[in-house]
Amino acid sequence: MDRFDRIYDLHKLLSSSRYPVSREKIEEHLECSRATAKRVIESMRLYLDAPIKYDRELNGYFYDREPQDLYELPGLWFNASELYALLSVQQLLESVQPGLFDKQLQPLIKRIDKLLQVQNGSADTLTGRVKILQIANRASAAYFQLIAGATIERKRLQIDYYIRSRDQTESREISPQRLIHYRDNWYLDGWCHKREALRTFAMDAIQKARVLKQQAKSLSDLELDEHFGSAYGIFSGKADKTAVLKFSGRIARWVSLENWHPQQQGKLLDNGEYELKLPYHNPTELIMDILKYGPEVKVLKPADLKQAVIEQLQQSLKHYQ
Repeated sequence: MDRFDRIYDLHKLLSSSRYPVSREKIEEHLECSRATAKRVIESMRLYLDAPIKYDRELNGYFYDREPQDLYELPGLWFNASELYALLSVQQLLESVQPGLFDKQLQPLIKRIDKLLQVQNGSADTLTGRVKILQIANRASAAYFQLIAGATIERKRLQIDYYIRSRDQTESREISPQRLIHYRDNWYLDGWCHKREALRTFAMDAIQKARVLKQQAKSLSDLELDEHFGSAYGIFSGKADKTAVLKFSGRIARWVSLENWHPQQQGKLLDNGEYELKLPYHNPTELIMDILKYGPEVKVLKPADLKQAVIEQLQQSLKHYQ
């Protein structure tokens, strides 16, 4: 039984007893020594503000409270590993979007730190033991929290969106559906009322945003997954093609462990190579990922994807001729 379990058991014992509980009974109930029982009591007093008093005449411990008052352990009760997991999630959020939930999480972080001190641990050590590195991430929009709030509250947004391919800015009214953190960058899946269709918006390309009074058009998770999740890449749309790739035996074992798409199909071939099949619609991201493997991968099907990869390689080669 660890210290958290003993604290919880002592709390139940004191809460359910109408009379002071003797030290001997506490030791028996907690299955511990006199010194351990004393440390548990002091920890509850010091870190959890437990109103534990000792009655010399009755030789026992009790909660000092009015009949109508009930002392409860603070917040939800977690063990040490669960508390460290919460801190890890907080650090992950801080890494992917600094300051996103600082105001909301700070009281919780302070409470977790206090609870971990009960375990003779320290929340400060976690930040030095866990490090999250981001590559090629872009600064998120200044309107991130506003957009996140509208997404949760199901309100429409009016945005000015910069379209990089045309070097133009367009005004759009959208119903936000989901925030997506993909390859170290944030995106917003939303229903575009101008196009009357689902679209994905890069958060860093949103130059202005304001919340409208109208309720957002809501689509089910099934509809969103069918549109955004059926094909490869963030700007996918519904899958209508299947790519067949073959990887060399030198990297086959590594690639066979990679998850390219939830609906992928892969198999190790008799000659040690690895064949991967996956659905796609827009080939842009898929071509980029194919090219990063250089001579270790070959596109088998379809012909237009194979030709697109060949053209990219030929254009790259021209830089060195």
